[in-house]
Amino acid sequence: MKSSVSKNRNLAWVVIFLLPNTILYFMYTILPAILTAVYSLLDWNGFQSAGEFCGIQNYVELFNDDIFLTSLKVTFKFMLFAVPVRFLVSMLFGLLLNSRKCLFKSFFRTLLFLPVVTTGAIIGTIMIMIFDPSHGPVNIVLEGLGLIDKGKSLLGSYDTALYTSAIIWIWKWMGMSLIYWIASLQSIPDELYEAAKIDGASGFQSFMAITAPLLKPFAVIILLLTIGDSLRVFDILLTLTNGGPFYSTETIELFIYHTAFTDRIPRLGYASAAATIFALFFCVVAIVQSAFKKRGGE
Repeated sequence: MKSSVSKNRNLAWVVIFLLPNTILYFMYTILPAILTAVYSLLDWNGFQSAGEFCGIQNYVELFNDDIFLTSLKVTFKFMLFAVPVRFLVSMLFGLLLNSRKCLFKSFFRTLLFLPVVTTGAIIGTIMIMIFDPSHGPVNIVLEGLGLIDKGKSLLGSYDTALYTSAIIWIWKWMGMSLIYWIASLQSIPDELYEAAKIDGASGFQSFMAITAPLLKPFAVIILLLTIGDSLRVFDILLTLTNGGPFYSTETIELFIYHTAFTDRIPRLGYASAAATIFALFFCVVAIVQSAFKKRGGE
């Protein structure tokens, strides 16, 4: 009897401590997601007390909207460029900074991680000055090396804005991927490398026979996490380019923001439909990631 009372008391305390977090999660995550799906079925500008039900008309219009289709293209172009570069470069840094021969490892790890804890708005503001075509250090260096004749607006040019923004994003989040790689590399027992060294294996042979196979499940997870990160670039792109020039950096996130809040006639229902499509794609990435995590655990 006492045991039952004790269990009920412990359960009550668990519920009490979880309740505030559960309420906040419902209010700021679950409820907005449900309302977004509901609003996506309305022709609503956000100022009227209620919108007019239009069914799937918003979705039909989206896939006939050149700007939305461009934002899809830009989002995938950003992902296809940024994800492999961040994945491979962070892996190389991870291998280097996990090596026993590397000096000042803690210093370089901290240096690479600093941009992660710096807000995207601050980084965007600083990078605008660094890439300034008239007196920014990047253009000064490029002119000094003879690579360009005069200052070029890398963030203001249709051909270079997206890739320049992607490089800045990669630099900002490199430290996060680095943490993943170092944690993965440190999970490999040192005894395996010592045995390979005794057998006369070179560093490259040890990497191919030991490191690469054992890193494979971690690499898949890191890749999927990087793909998820590449879809969340709103803050840095808003500060750097605001979707310009000529929609060359207008990702889905920026399309949703502009449609809902900055257009002359806001369309919250239409923006909600775009947000729902974006959320569904995110869910697919999360499901794939979960499946690979489960497979790796097994």
